[in-house]
Amino acid sequence: MDARAIATSALGRDPGPLAPVSSRSHHVYIGADVVVKLIAANDHERLDREIALAPHLPPGLTAPLLASGRRRDVRYACYTRVPGAAPGMGLPDTGERAALDLARQAIERLEALHAWTPPEPARRVLAEVPDHGGFTSRHELIARTEKLEGVVPPNTLDGLKAIAARAPEHARNTVPVHADCHWGNWLANGTELTALLDFEWARFGDPLDDWFFLARFSGLHMHAVLDVISDATEVPLNVLRVECEAREASHLIADLPFDPAGVLKLLEQLVAGIWWPQ
Repeated sequence: MDARAIATSALGRDPGPLAPVSSRSHHVYIGADVVVKLIAANDHERLDREIALAPHLPPGLTAPLLASGRRRDVRYACYTRVPGAAPGMGLPDTGERAALDLARQAIERLEALHAWTPPEPARRVLAEVPDHGGFTSRHELIARTEKLEGVVPPNTLDGLKAIAARAPEHARNTVPVHADCHWGNWLANGTELTALLDFEWARFGDPLDDWFFLARFSGLHMHAVLDVISDATEVPLNVLRVECEAREASHLIADLPFDPAGVLKLLEQLVAGIWWPQ
């Protein structure tokens, strides 16, 4: 995949040097003022969702889309490079004060997304719900948990059954959510958030879907970020904890076949009460 040739053709100019960056789902290259995302034409279609949403998202929320299309066997999207770098999963190099400042900014941006009224083209994309593996209802989580009999240790299974039993009855599916807003998908320029990236999983869901991702991937600051979310949204803290642990259980159960050892370790942490003060 010749990112430079694709970018030159799409933009009508030489993008300059492009450096590859790590991505689990695409080939991504960054230049001085452009970012190029590439994927094989016969691979997953999530980039198409992101491209379709990009022109309609609330202003200033994400990187502007410059060009997109297909070149032989490759689909591509070219974006304006927004200043900043990802704070990173778990906020590894961020002190608590800075982490909470970033969290407050992220909440403000996500609330703008949640309040957004998408036009019809965007509504169609958001309504085509991908197989996200997230929480939908107590009934479904109980059913998925029961299928783990003999797959996970008895103590872990008992803990998951308790989480499923106290899970909310159902999750809303009427609000635009990002659904993958961990700290690897944000850009920050110093202490200022500049963009939320990667809208390929965006869908109609529940704001709590986003609050889960924001808190869970805040590393050592998870509980402090949860407090900030509770204060900003007026969702009681214990309600947030119940909602978040149900979402984590759902995602981990979905991921279990792909990384049994790693997911089992995370399930053990979950049932030990990671969402609750120790």
